Amino acid sequence: MIDFNKDPFEHFDRLMKEAVAKQVPEANAMSLATVDEKGVPSVRIVYLKNVSQGGFVFFGNYTSHKGRDIEANPHVCLNFHWPVLWQQIRITGTAQKISAAESDAYFATRARLSQIGAWASHQSDIIPDRDWLARRVREYEKQFDGQVVPRPPHWGGWRVIPSEIEFWFGLNGRLHERYVYAREGNAWKTFMRSP
Repeated sequence: MIDFNKDPFEHFDRLMKEAVAKQVPEANAMSLATVDEKGVPSVRIVYLKNVSQGGFVFFGNYTSHKGRDIEANPHVCLNFHWPVLWQQIRITGTAQKISAAESDAYFATRARLSQIGAWASHQSDIIPDRDWLARRVREYEKQFDGQVVPRPPHWGGWRVIPSEIEFWFGLNGRLHERYVYAREGNAWKTFMRSP
């Protein structure tokens, strides 16, 4: 199902387009696995926003749990799981902050409430209650009333530069097909794994 003569990003683009065309809910949702400075793993769902400059881009709060993990250990793993299609794509690589200009450009496209929320939320921190967050949202709505909401300095994007991309296709009898691209210098080594 994978032609190793083609670039893995071509395969990713084709499979993502197929998932969207087949109306897979939240097709761009991906698990992001990180490890903190003590080696404790954590995983959560984030959204792929684009593929550019040889990597997979997502956004969030740099001071959040994921942000602190990436700061301590930039080695991460992404996983797209589309059970209705019996497909997964697993990407292992290194997360790097994208440029401020790229983060600014994406932030400007977000819904205003999401922009306000980026200022109001101390993501991953303990809060006293929901009212605390609602008050902060109102404070920032007032502060930025009638203005463009600027991107907070603690919010932006990361690009995961892959060292390995695995395409998994589920088959009956659990005899799945696993096609792997592993980075070797500037080239990809290709092989299949046993299911």
